[in-house]
Amino acid sequence: MQPSATPSQSTNRAMPARALTIASSDSGGGAGIQADIKAFARCGVHGTSAIVALTAQNTVGVTAVHECPPEFVTAQIEAVLADLPPAAIKTGMLFSAPIIAAVADALRATNLPLVVDPVMLASSGATLLRDDAIGTLMETLFPLSTVITPNLMEAQALTGMQTEDRKELSEALVMMGAGGALVTGGHGARPVDHLFDGENHYDIAVVRHPVEATHGAGCTHSAALAACLARGDSLVDAAHRASRVASDAVLNGLVGIGSGDGPVDALDVRSFSPPPVR
Repeated sequence: MQPSATPSQSTNRAMPARALTIASSDSGGGAGIQADIKAFARCGVHGTSAIVALTAQNTVGVTAVHECPPEFVTAQIEAVLADLPPAAIKTGMLFSAPIIAAVADALRATNLPLVVDPVMLASSGATLLRDDAIGTLMETLFPLSTVITPNLMEAQALTGMQTEDRKELSEALVMMGAGGALVTGGHGARPVDHLFDGENHYDIAVVRHPVEATHGAGCTHSAALAACLARGDSLVDAAHRASRVASDAVLNGLVGIGSGDGPVDALDVRSFSPPPVR
């Protein structure tokens, strides 16, 4: 076995920034909490988590969702804040109005950078946000957010606008209370993410890869964005870095690992090799 680091060796290493993800577990390991923790690690950030629901999920679809009691969600968040205070927070799949309300109550006094990923549908089409929870999300979490990260379809659903003009959509989302809006999705002849920070607009080029392994790309993107904010990046710089992390994760996606859309791979696990025995 390799000798463990001595106390002096440990203290000479820089302590990583911390980030908190508040989201749901994906039993297939492609999206949700699992994707977030991998994206945090990819960005050099220590990941902490509060799990709000468990999904029975694989590459084909979601077969069941089991919610955690809101008071237990609150307990997880408070435990992290008390001992491992994060430098940034992201939310992902929150599923129901009571959970969203509990999360908002727990975060209201934190005054930390907050990335809200309004996860509404799985790539398989499964509903990941109940219809009666959408209003609660917009009323309670949007005003706390530094930025929200809907994809194009989610931005259209939230605003009720059918336009594909990301500038119009992002402005509408900020008018609805979000601190900023990053509308994602590498579609069209010129694939871009579009960021509106409340004052200025930014087009962020997306590197598109013809890979059929995109499950978890949105979670990876928003988690990388939160991780970069935790490291001290500006919102614009964080958005550029997050786009690259998500693009690389798609490029390294695990095509064929299951019978459906494969998971993205933020850590490129196929390039890893085990450490020597001794």
